[in-house]
Amino acid sequence: MAFFDSSGPIKVDGGLAVRSKRGKIGEQWWSRRFVDVLEEVCDPGRLARGRNYARKGQVMDFVLTPGQVKARVQGSRPTPYSVTITIAAYDEAQWTEITSQLGSRAIYRAALLAGDMPHEIVELFTELGSPLFPSDLDIHCSCPDWGVPCKHGSAALYVLAEAFDDDPFLVLAWRGRAREVLLDALRGTPEPDEAVIDPLAVEDEPLDSRLDDFYAPAISLGRLRERGPRNATPPELLLRALDPPPVKIRHIPLVDVLRSTYRDLGPRPS
Repeated sequence: MAFFDSSGPIKVDGGLAVRSKRGKIGEQWWSRRFVDVLEEVCDPGRLARGRNYARKGQVMDFVLTPGQVKARVQGSRPTPYSVTITIAAYDEAQWTEITSQLGSRAIYRAALLAGDMPHEIVELFTELGSPLFPSDLDIHCSCPDWGVPCKHGSAALYVLAEAFDDDPFLVLAWRGRAREVLLDALRGTPEPDEAVIDPLAVEDEPLDSRLDDFYAPAISLGRLRERGPRNATPPELLLRALDPPPVKIRHIPLVDVLRSTYRDLGPRPS
């Protein structure tokens, strides 16, 4: 239900107001990444007016389907404006490849099945030629403003960004794969660890069969010096393995802040 206010847009009862009342909109890394894309490709002035609309709750509702978001945004006229935001949704062949790659990597598979969105997933999508976040948005609004996006489209985009905060799988659904469909497919992929040999595993042998060479090295020290460099362990591996602490610095999760520091502390390429 809406009512007229001559000082600005018609106020909306029960609109989708974003929680952030100042500063950046979006708390999780995936929603912040989406907002960064918006602020790179959209007009700053209209985005600012869109943020104001989003904070006032002028977005009445929105529906997300593969490749498209439709929203109703209340402006200064009695009839709400219709906003449509379109991106490329990936087809079945692309999602089959994406799912196969996600399922073959233990970190991604485990995180997604636990309801989380691993930061490195962006790189995987990019490697496959199917970017996770759109760099090109087709935005249409029924308002008379010629700018793209207008403030109504911008408001819908900010509400969408905060919806990503609450459910990261909406990012994937927009690209064409619903949460349960993806998770069911991942559960159907073989456990990645089943095909990986544990480098720390040792064969169980009776002690009395190794008494003669128990203290002998498995390989000569001379041969050890001849070995080439092994693949380095990522310096931020500990951050990937442990549950992230619920600590944020200026709305940025502590893990995201520490990741670049850990990489800086790692070995430099020769």
